[in-house]
Amino acid sequence: MKTCVFYARPAALSLALAAAFPAFSQSPSRPDAQLAETVVTATRTAQPVGELVADVSIIEREVIERSGAVGLVDVLARVPGVEITRNGGAGSNSSVFIRGGENRHTAVLIDGVRVDSHTTAGGASWSAIPLAQIERIEVVRGPTSAVYGSDAVAGVIQIFTKKGQGPFAPSISLGYGSQGTRRADFSASGSVDAFDYSFGVSEGASRGFNARPIAGQNPDNDGYKSSSANAKLGLQLAAGQRLQASVLQSRMDSQYDSGLTRDYRRFSRLQTAGLQLESQWTDRYSTNVGVSHGLDEGEELIGGAMDRTVSNNLLWQNEYRVGAHLFSATLEERQAEFVLTSAPRVDKSKSQRGLGLGYAWSAGVHTVQLNARNDKDSDFGGKSTGSAAYALALSPQLKLSASAGTSFRVPTLYQRFSQYGVATLQPEAGRSGEIGLKYAQGSREFGVVVYRNKVSNLLTFLSGAGASGCPRPATGCYANTAQAVYQGVTFSASGKVGALGLYGSLDLQNPRDVTLNKQLARRARRHATLGVDTTLEGWTLAADVLLSGKRFDTVANTTVLPGYGLLNLSASRAISSQWKLSAKVDNLADKVYQTAGTYAMAGRTVYVGLAWAPR
Repeated sequence: MKTCVFYARPAALSLALAAAFPAFSQSPSRPDAQLAETVVTATRTAQPVGELVADVSIIEREVIERSGAVGLVDVLARVPGVEITRNGGAGSNSSVFIRGGENRHTAVLIDGVRVDSHTTAGGASWSAIPLAQIERIEVVRGPTSAVYGSDAVAGVIQIFTKKGQGPFAPSISLGYGSQGTRRADFSASGSVDAFDYSFGVSEGASRGFNARPIAGQNPDNDGYKSSSANAKLGLQLAAGQRLQASVLQSRMDSQYDSGLTRDYRRFSRLQTAGLQLESQWTDRYSTNVGVSHGLDEGEELIGGAMDRTVSNNLLWQNEYRVGAHLFSATLEERQAEFVLTSAPRVDKSKSQRGLGLGYAWSAGVHTVQLNARNDKDSDFGGKSTGSAAYALALSPQLKLSASAGTSFRVPTLYQRFSQYGVATLQPEAGRSGEIGLKYAQGSREFGVVVYRNKVSNLLTFLSGAGASGCPRPATGCYANTAQAVYQGVTFSASGKVGALGLYGSLDLQNPRDVTLNKQLARRARRHATLGVDTTLEGWTLAADVLLSGKRFDTVANTTVLPGYGLLNLSASRAISSQWKLSAKVDNLADKVYQTAGTYAMAGRTVYVGLAWAPR
């Protein structure tokens, strides 16, 4: 992980960072990572990490494996500026908040394919994204609507599956743990002449635990079964001409509680498919043409209600370089279809067409990034966004950056046309700014970012007395009733002290509904992570602590969710050139805590895995 998290009380944190600062390095296992790696997500253009102005974290496969995480949100919970909530165990409904923003305010892509749902408030179906197929994750904090259009109010998370290279390389991993958790993964990759390939399949299941231990709810265990498969194929047609196809499919059968005796279950399916042609026509001019398809579908066992979101995208991206100057132009069309079979039935479609322009320049101590975009929505007309970012190298090691931008998010078709919908809802609109300071010398790194993001027309759900103006007051409705301000500061650092690798960060934030003057629901004002790893007698040993302050379960701030601290341990060892043994213990102290009211989180769990990968 390129950027990590550190936690303590604010005064203690400052002293700890000051003392450890000279010894921090980027990554014990990859000291040259910053020089070698590029980031695609921040601007849709490959950029060296050292030239970025955006606030970005990179999570490589080796970090995912070392964490021993079962789900994607467990990995993201360790990223600076990110909080997660979950309605029970793995497989249950989950949310991801970047810098305190709403779950729907994060744009999510898998191999460049947009993943979104028009069900309820929108956003990605996190529990349906299979972790086994992920090779790399890029997390961009801060609004990027000027690059990606609607949705990217708080940030962007892009997920990449593996690209094949070299000789045929298979791998198999098996694991078993607490609550009957079991996983089996198989993957293989390689290349032959101009053709490269990668594919994988995965199966998982758990009997789970009672995720809603309250009166009136079924006291049974709430488990899940999952399966997924993916493939990525590439063909070098000629020099500078690469054709790539990718497909991913995931199925999830998850149990949850919504009554006393019935076995409530949701069957989910996530599917992405993309085809793109990358062309380097001259030393200066290149293009990327892509077509993609996404499907997010769910069906309820009780009642048989079904929801389905189908997304189809077309992209034509152009880049032209003149010395240190890079000009870009992007044409994009997004079409969405949404079907909901519960009463009243919804069968709607919509589209957006976007034109984006970009300019980047990096020379000497200066770096500039400018973006502007106009999206024409079939329901809301034209929406213009823009961003400007500048970085100044105060010294070869120290860089100061500043950026400002605007963003927007259109309501989902569910929010407008379901039984809780209001057809006249308006898009949410954001205006943001941030200042960052980053120190990097060789592999040493430390950063601090101060940000403020103000969102108007914030969509909230009205119920009870507040629903008097709804079309159906008894059921409640969605409304543009609020304004929110997401502001805070993120400290991050990583490195080595002797034989110990350290990483950590601290987030101090104040996400508020300024209309009600209340803290936004399920977001803490302080949250952090501190981790350490080392190698001893052939074992790689690691521990991390996740800490969160108190939160409120509702915007009314009437129900308090207490703060918590979790200690997780992991160990791995190569028992031969082809076999690797791993083990982990999550929530070692068996802490009882909640991230969503009335929903329990897992207690102490143990997991042991065995992997085979011939070299």
